[in-house]
Amino acid sequence: MANPFACEVALTMDGQRHVLKLTLGALAELEAGLGEDTLVALIRRFESGAFASRDVLALIVAGLRGGGWQGQARDLLCADIDGGPMEAARVAAQLLVLAFGTAAGGGDGDV
Repeated sequence: MANPFACEVALTMDGQRHVLKLTLGALAELEAGLGEDTLVALIRRFESGAFASRDVLALIVAGLRGGGWQGQARDLLCADIDGGPMEAARVAAQLLVLAFGTAAGGGDGDV
């Protein structure tokens, strides 16, 4: 079960529930995989609604890795995510909100 007080979010892929969390290691991997030098640029993109699908994918992979998942980004290309792309975007934004306290995805911190 995901614990939001521990900055955890749940996502169901291919019928299996996963816990996502942005650990320091996951954040370092996320930074390395992004076209930006800092995570601040990614947070700003989510806050403005100008994020791309690659941003969502990168955040989901980082969160899954932080939750102990051993897969690769390519494993998600064919994954069936309950709720589809909108749920994936919501979960990605929620990861940012919990990790950084930003208003990503919503002005009041709710995602």
